Amino acid sequence: MTESKERVAYFNGRIVPESEVLIPLRDAGFLYGYAVFDTLRTFRHRLYKLEEHLDRLFDSMRYLGLDPGLERQALASITEEVVEQNSTRLEAEDELWVTQRVTLGQQEGDGWKNTVIVECKPLPLVERAPLFRDGIECVVSSIRRTPPESMSPRAKTHNYINLLLADREVKALRPTAWSVLLDTHGNLCEGIGSNLFLVQKGTLRTPREQMVLPGVSRSIVLELASSLGIPAEETDLDLFDAAAAEEAFMTSTSLCLCPVASINDRPVGTTYGPVTRALIEAWSAEIGLDFVQQYLDRLAEPLAVG
Repeated sequence: MTESKERVAYFNGRIVPESEVLIPLRDAGFLYGYAVFDTLRTFRHRLYKLEEHLDRLFDSMRYLGLDPGLERQALASITEEVVEQNSTRLEAEDELWVTQRVTLGQQEGDGWKNTVIVECKPLPLVERAPLFRDGIECVVSSIRRTPPESMSPRAKTHNYINLLLADREVKALRPTAWSVLLDTHGNLCEGIGSNLFLVQKGTLRTPREQMVLPGVSRSIVLELASSLGIPAEETDLDLFDAAAAEEAFMTSTSLCLCPVASINDRPVGTTYGPVTRALIEAWSAEIGLDFVQQYLDRLAEPLAVG
């Protein structure tokens, strides 16, 4: 990253330096968390699954009754332009984490003037590289995930307090651990920006969509599993299932798919088991890039997954 070049962002009609993106005091996104967002990543500086992320963003906006004042294609073009301009500020081997944000904005007369932002930053490839070497340590928080009868977790909103409190609780105990929340019935749910998968007797299992944010990466894994003939199901999973799992992994936009090494200090059977490996290989083939190796190459002592 070239530190002397400030990144740019789209802010209410213009692409400006990031330092000029200033949220008004009375913006409802700031005051109340009345906003939605979606996050993409690049591969070789090109956006991945833009249409799928736009689908989820617009679904979330419909859920909150937000209107960005932009057609879908216009927002797609803006996102591509932000990536293009910021890619010149990246090293060739770096990638971007791109976020689209729409808030209710400020009240004007009887209506609201929405705030629309598209911004990005480099993916934390160096910081997260050890996760692909060692696997993720997951710790279950005492804080339960907001149930769908209160507010649907399927909407990707700025109201992240539930997830953040859980993550802060877990990291106060173990700074390197990733939090996993249970639902109000004691079933495994999701982490902050991440979905959980278990492998049991060769079957891939993940919590039901109604109870979690249905991640784009989660959907990709289910599609890949179908193409590979790997049995997969969405179902209720509890800590007994976690203890009995032969493999486990998390999915997210930034990670794609990363193995889980332990859940509540209980080691998962195999970090890079056969199902995990098959999915990684199929996904890497689909994008034409080994995303695991892309992370591992950032280790102080590079290590290939054997």
